[in-house]
Amino acid sequence: MKIFLSILATAILLFGGCFVLLIVFMGGGGTFYTVLVVAIVVFLIRQIWKPLKPKIALVVLGVMIASVTGFEINKAYHNSFERIDEQAVNLMRYDPFREDTLTASLDKPSTLTLIDNLPRLDGATALYPVYSAFVRAVYPANFEDFLPSAAFKSRRYNLVRERPGDDEILACTNTDGAYRRLIRGETDIIFVAGPSEEQLQMARDAGVELSLTPIGREAFVFFVNAENPVNGLSINDIQKIYSGETRNWREFGGTNSRIRAFQRPQNSGSQTALIGFMGDIPLMTPPEEDVAGDMGGIVSRVASYRNYGNAIGYSFLFFATEMANDNKIKLLELNGVAPTRENVANGTYPYVGEFYAVTAGTENPNANRLIEWILSEQGRYLIDKTGYTPL
Repeated sequence: MKIFLSILATAILLFGGCFVLLIVFMGGGGTFYTVLVVAIVVFLIRQIWKPLKPKIALVVLGVMIASVTGFEINKAYHNSFERIDEQAVNLMRYDPFREDTLTASLDKPSTLTLIDNLPRLDGATALYPVYSAFVRAVYPANFEDFLPSAAFKSRRYNLVRERPGDDEILACTNTDGAYRRLIRGETDIIFVAGPSEEQLQMARDAGVELSLTPIGREAFVFFVNAENPVNGLSINDIQKIYSGETRNWREFGGTNSRIRAFQRPQNSGSQTALIGFMGDIPLMTPPEEDVAGDMGGIVSRVASYRNYGNAIGYSFLFFATEMANDNKIKLLELNGVAPTRENVANGTYPYVGEFYAVTAGTENPNANRLIEWILSEQGRYLIDKTGYTPL
């Protein structure tokens, strides 16, 4: 009978635990609750075979309840800090044809107008406002009326962020997603920072040649909590932080607190920029968190920047100041130079990178026409008006 009860208890708990854990994992905290479920199973089996004294059993249950309470309080505390995540930005505000769009517009009619064979576009989150402005200037607002394909009929213009189809004209799947789609031939032009070594190898493996046309420049910036007393760092300081050589803010005139140096996922534009910033210096292991992956799977990834008092993160100037900033973060001076558009334009800010319109052998006859127009006076005007620095 005890064996039967033990098997039954284990089966019920494991079956129910899997269901509960799936829900828990979706909100984080999977490792803690996995350990808790195992502890409960062990406790109940122990009670079946050799019951603990009532007082001891109550103490064990009390410890479990206190652990859950403490964990949830701690999680709520950490979640109270604002997170800066490119995927959390509301890009619908930059949709090219909505009435109240934040997308920049030309002050005169475009010198290029496309009606058919519209190039399919994708790119980095931070650059979506730029190529959305190109679409607003050059593409027809009711473009589906001009296309023969029935797939476009009765479908309004819409931004697609995840799993776009091969016929989507406008998508924003982030830097890594855009490179993957371009290499697979699912889009014609992407607007991104330069490729990582892995993305270059991916193109070589697919027999695809990437063609990069520089169209603008942007500062790579570092930021901290607005209450952090540190206002600036040198390139060498930041390299020491991200290599793990220096781990306390007091080394830079800040408080006596451990530095939480957040990183971005591999192959994202900003992570590729950080690797370039570090040169030959290896990166330290970044903070991680358990998050739910596609189809309910569980993956471990680099934690998104959470604005703790001791945190440091990085991005590109326009994204940090226009798309994500709410005055709770502070951009750091780099080598004594403030990260401003003026200092990007005059060449004094010490770390500025180019961003590109990238193709990979597209057969769309209008792709090169669009890129040539982007390099024209009107294209440069929209890059500047959006908030980036044209070439």
